[in-house]
Amino acid sequence: MKKILSILLLTFIALNIYAQSDFLTEQKRYKRVRTAINDKEQLVLKKLKENSIELDELNILIIAYKYESEVEIFAKKKTESTYKKLATYSVCSKSGQIGPKRKQGDYQVPEGFYFIDRFNPASSFYLSLGINYPNLSDKRKSNATNLGGDIFIHGSCVTIGCLPMTDDKIKEIYLYAINAKNNGQKRIPFYIYPFRMTEQKFTEYKEKYSDKTELIDFWTNIKLGYDKFEKEKKELIVSISKTGDYIIE
Repeated sequence: MKKILSILLLTFIALNIYAQSDFLTEQKRYKRVRTAINDKEQLVLKKLKENSIELDELNILIIAYKYESEVEIFAKKKTESTYKKLATYSVCSKSGQIGPKRKQGDYQVPEGFYFIDRFNPASSFYLSLGINYPNLSDKRKSNATNLGGDIFIHGSCVTIGCLPMTDDKIKEIYLYAINAKNNGQKRIPFYIYPFRMTEQKFTEYKEKYSDKTELIDFWTNIKLGYDKFEKEKKELIVSISKTGDYIIE
């Protein structure tokens, strides 16, 4: 029995290693990925070297700020727990306004705590990374029959509820993401905030939207995650209550 268990364990480990390495091989079948590697790999390697991270030990975390139209990439070694900021990118086109997405067709970019769940090397918008919207919080917070979906960070400068970058910049972001995935990072965190939720900014927005108590309550909830990450620079441990509130441990 012990021998069988040992064989099964070794087989599982081998298959897991193969699946990881096979992911990058599969991605390289696509011309746009090969172009991204050719155009951006040296820049990516240089940026990682400046932060003492090797490509084969890379893990990443992504944060977006809607009002500021910025996306930040944080990175760490996969054996470490603390992230450091690697790069900041400008979102090149806006959709909707600040506030969460609650239904199909509202043109809103979601707000909350997500992760990358799709890699599309043949996207209609050059390259794209999908997020797991709607998550359980979105479903419990909305009364809509159709919450929508297919929210991406992608190339091209057009959007209806997504986070568009230029084709040039999505190449870099995509390379960071596929290498992190290839290194065994099963879930790449993606946090989306309405704005940089400093105490000063939050006070300003609470006054501006003082008549929208539900929105302020939601922002107060996600600010817990903002504050914790700003302080610790570690991936958040997030669960969701029966009412859809985020519980940050």
